[in-house]
This record gives sequence, C-alpha cells and structure tokens, in this order.
Amino acid sequence: MDRREFVKNTAVGITGFTILPSGMLFGKDTDKVRLGYIGVGLRGRNHIGEGLLRNDVEVVAICDTQESSLEYCREQFVKAKKKLPTEYTGGLDAYKKLIARKDIDAVIISTPWEFHKEQAIDTMRAGKYVGCEVIAGVTEQDHWDILKVYEETKVPYMTLENVCYRRDVMAVLNMVRQNVFGELIHLEGGYEHDLRGVLFNDGKNFSGKGAEFGPNTVGEAQWRTQWNVDRDGDIYPTHGAGPVMNYANINRGNRFTNLVSFSSKSRGLNTYINKVAPGHKNANIKFKNGDVTTTMLNCANGETVTLTHDTHLPRPYSLGFRVQGTEGIWMDVNNSIYIEGKSDKHDEWDKASKWFEKYDHPLWKKYASQAEGAGHGGMDWYVFNAFVQAVKQRKQTPIDIYDSLTMSVITPLSEKSLKEGNAPQDFPDFTKGKWKERKNTFALDDSGL
Repeated sequence: MDRREFVKNTAVGITGFTILPSGMLFGKDTDKVRLGYIGVGLRGRNHIGEGLLRNDVEVVAICDTQESSLEYCREQFVKAKKKLPTEYTGGLDAYKKLIARKDIDAVIISTPWEFHKEQAIDTMRAGKYVGCEVIAGVTEQDHWDILKVYEETKVPYMTLENVCYRRDVMAVLNMVRQNVFGELIHLEGGYEHDLRGVLFNDGKNFSGKGAEFGPNTVGEAQWRTQWNVDRDGDIYPTHGAGPVMNYANINRGNRFTNLVSFSSKSRGLNTYINKVAPGHKNANIKFKNGDVTTTMLNCANGETVTLTHDTHLPRPYSLGFRVQGTEGIWMDVNNSIYIEGKSDKHDEWDKASKWFEKYDHPLWKKYASQAEGAGHGGMDWYVFNAFVQAVKQRKQTPIDIYDSLTMSVITPLSEKSLKEGNAPQDFPDFTKGKWKERKNTFALDDSGL
C-alpha cells in the first residue's frame, strides 16, 4: 500500500488526550484538514510536500513575501497535479488575510524565528491550530505571552520538533520505559551540525561556497546568520531538549528547575569565510555567538541534563544524545550502548543497532513503510501526521503548548545566563504546577501520531 492509499484508508485513533470544548474549531471530526502555510521557504515547502502526498489534507492557502519561494511552491503543486492554493504576499502583514479565512482549520508557520510569536498568537486568536517551526519566541516574556493567549483561546499549539520522532530516539524511549537503563541519572543532547554552508552563500544558490549573508542571499543565510552576529546563547535548543524531555518526563511528573550556560570564543565562522573567500570583508565581523554553547540543567527529580549548540566548526552531524542510568548508557555519537550484565562483553560497547532491533518502537514498526522517503529519514512524516491527526479529531497535540514553550525558552534563558557571567537562571514553570499530576503519554500508542 503506498502512502497516498494508507492516508486515505487509515484512521489513526488518538486516545488519552483531552477533547477540545464542543464546537471548538469543528462541529465534528473532519475527514479532511484544510491547511494554510505562513512561510514557504525551504522548510515550509518540505511541510507542503508532506501535505501534497495525503488525501486527507488540502492546502488551501500559502503566504510568503518572496516571489521566488511562491514560484518554487507553485511548481510543487503542478508536479503533484494538485489545485494551486490562494497566495498572499506583499508585506509582513499579508498572513493576516490568510488566517482570517473561515475554510482553514490549521496553520503551519515556517518563517524566520523573530516572526513566530506574533503569527502564532494571531493564528490562535483566529481559532486555528498552530504548527510552528522552532523557536516559539525571542524573549522569555514572548513565551509567557503565547501561553496567555493559549489559556484564553484553548487553541492547541505544537512545535514541529521532528527529532522526537527519530527512529533511534524512539527506540531509546522504548528502552527507558522498560527500565533497560535503570533509573535515569544524566542526559545529554544538542544541535551539533556544521551549518557554515547554510549560513553563507554566494546569493545565487545553496552551494554554501560563498561568504555573503543578508537580504541579497538565498535561504537561511538571509536571516539566520544575523542571529549569530547579534546574540550569544543556545539559539536552537529543541532538537536536543525535545527527546530528553520525553525521557525524563519533563512537564509530566518532572520539570527543569534551573540552568546555567557557557559559551566558547567565536572563531569558526571567521575562519570559514577566509577559507572560501580570502580577504572577504565579512571575515572581520565579530560574531557574538560562541562556537560552542553548553547549557546545563537541573531537574526536580534529581537528573542532570547537558545541551550543546555547535554549528560553526567542521564536524560530522550528531545531536550528541546520551542517556545514562544505573544499569547502562546510550551514546549516539558512537552509535553504542552498554548495559551492565547484558552487553556482549564486560566494560565494552555493543553496537546500538543490536539493541534497536529488539526495542524498535512499535510506531516505527507499524508505520515505517509509510514514512519511507519523507524528510529527515522519515521523521517529518511522523511529526506532520501527528499534527494532522490531532486537527482531524479535535484533540490536543502530542507535543503541546507546555512542551513547546519549555524547549524553546532555553534560548533566552541561556542568553541571560551568559550576559550575567554564567549565572544560574530559574526555569519558568509554564504548567503552573500541573506538571506534578500530568502523565507522559507521548508515543505510548497511536496517539503519538
């Protein structure tokens, strides 16, 4: 069965979540989700690609300020032989016309980070589910503002954090829940990825061989690079934080209590520019963001967590996951697991694949064929499907407002810690005490989809 037929013929139940108030968004469950997209750059078009594969999704409208992005998007629809969506463009407020439409059930936001807060708040007030790319807000207050609107409207908000659905990450979650690692003691994760070729280009393509950034370039070099000029902190914490939060039951019987951050000197981007374009003026820029930012967190139940942001230096891709308990350890950087008394040899690593075959998460066993070919090794199918199924059935999203704000607020907290000389920062409790009673239901059954 191909992905189109699967989506057409399968109704994935979502149990264990609170049904939204009667009459909220839909009068009844819907067979087709009508989506609007704010931002159809590369990431937005990835989400559109997932939508175009489904018979239970209709992309009604798109919005972007750049004609080039809209043009690429049109090509997607033509190739898929789908009806072209209505387009909104012309200015930063153009999205407001999109969210005012009554025929849209949910909106996916994939714009530059500084626009997320306002666009998400306006979308919630318009009564439409929000699926937002990271991060939620720029300041800590932004996060409280988003929460306030959620509490007023009760419209679900989901950060589209796909690494929570990575196959090995979910296999380890399965192992954690079966107590394979024993009682958890320490966890690590991060965003450790050479992004130099993303942050700079020649203004013509995504070759990554140029040394330019700003409005005359393409892709994320137009806006993301400037964050590294202006800010010092963990500016992309969610890839590490999301999975770790599931392992440690954060917001569901546990919570982060405080954090402290450290930042290295900044040399990587200047060195890179000198290599690809010797003598280029941008090699003299003082990038405020350190090459490696390390954030350490305490948990209410006694675990410690380390998150790392490392995107300016030459290195193979890794998210640096580590799950360590009283019975053993997983480290993704060497793809290895050691379980005391159960590994092949005492004090020697097993290949992680041996354990993942045994503990492959049931949802990956069940839906791997449907996710085949989706972005990021299939993760994008899982996160997109989770969002769509929640909208279809008027249920809370599996990554909810509290999860979303918690993993995102690490950015401004890390900045504040660095500004104050590595001072510890109290971690906000967005659940306002509800974490003590909430249960972790992420991916326990098909509700994770």
